Amino acid sequence: MDYFVEKDSIVRTIWGKSDTILFVFAGAAAEFALNKAVDWLYFTGRLPAQPLDRLFSTVSYARKIIFSEKEKALQIIDSITSIHKVVETNRQKAIPDWAYKDVLYMLIHYTMSSYEVLERKLTLKEKEEIFDVFYRFGIRMNIIKLPATYSKWIEQRKEDMENDLIESDYTIDLFKQYKKHLGRIRYFLLIEGQKLIIPERVRELLHFKKTSALSLILPFYKLSRLIHLDNFIKRLILPKKYQLEIFALDVV
Repeated sequence: MDYFVEKDSIVRTIWGKSDTILFVFAGAAAEFALNKAVDWLYFTGRLPAQPLDRLFSTVSYARKIIFSEKEKALQIIDSITSIHKVVETNRQKAIPDWAYKDVLYMLIHYTMSSYEVLERKLTLKEKEEIFDVFYRFGIRMNIIKLPATYSKWIEQRKEDMENDLIESDYTIDLFKQYKKHLGRIRYFLLIEGQKLIIPERVRELLHFKKTSALSLILPFYKLSRLIHLDNFIKRLILPKKYQLEIFALDVV
């Protein structure tokens, strides 16, 4: 059976664990708030009203593609494209191509950085494999001017972050919404988690310190996974609304 992502791929390993997906979600939440095209997400009204749902759905779509048969994965990608076309029609304006590209690049970056924080350093071959999966994703969405190699992506990623990210009123409002929907303690954990995986450019714009309180906590959490207490810990800190959905992300 032909899959969009091979069964033995490092990408499946990374996206088969709720821990790493939660970190991908956290990183995307930080960078989404800075993107110059974030007004598109405000246009539908879903992002400010349900910021966690909107961001988590983006991550969930990516995961479905990674674990689907090739034809099914291509159908999901095409449906994503169709959804965005409807939004463009309603607004009578095209979503900038660079905005699609930025979201794709977020998924690449946070897939890598999340795994490295929680597990180990990735090899160059593994990073190239991760890039290739999302590159094919982008090609299917007809995103233009995508770099064809991982090394060229690194260069473009830095350039795009300089050009496409800015601290704005949307940034301030989104973080207020995160805090409102998460509560004080979970919001603190979100911010501390973001500090561990965001690029330097994002850190500068958000005025985050380099140190994170989670650096002290993570070793104990990793130990809890060895003795199967991690789900108990996640039940204590995750919103009840998302617990079943998040636990279902774990591929045994």
